[in-house]
Amino acid sequence: AYKRFSELLPRQERDNVCSARVPKSQILTLPELRANPFQHRICHVFSTSNNGDDSMSFEDFLDMLSVFSDAATADIKSHYAFRIFDFDDDGTLDRNDLEKLVNCLTGQGEESRLSGAEMEQLIDNILEESDIDKDGTINLSEFQHVVSRSPDFASSFKIVL
Repeated sequence: AYKRFSELLPRQERDNVCSARVPKSQILTLPELRANPFQHRICHVFSTSNNGDDSMSFEDFLDMLSVFSDAATADIKSHYAFRIFDFDDDGTLDRNDLEKLVNCLTGQGEESRLSGAEMEQLIDNILEESDIDKDGTINLSEFQHVVSRSPDFASSFKIVL
């Protein structure tokens, strides 16, 4: 992890790996993130940058690696998946978050985009299945409940770095 992180830094900063921050643009060059439809959200969720640039410290990078490792528990993985899917960072998955999630998963191309009616039906189905308290959103505990019923979730939510 140290070697991979330091390789993302300019040569002159490699002596100060523990205090350096790698820009988001460099993090996105990792082959494992390059084609990931959630690459920007992953950087945002794991970054502790105070200026909103989604740069990562070595500790941020380690956190990301640990969550995506096989050793991370399903609870940890589902917690971070929820945060990644919560596009507006409000602590719930609402219709807008779910639409963005579906678009990320299906692609943004015209041939793969769902019609308005298809999107509405899919979101209605997701909410019907997941929104236990029927408030029109999915909170973390509802999300984790749905994930707990899906044994393949942990294996589908990983990146091998």
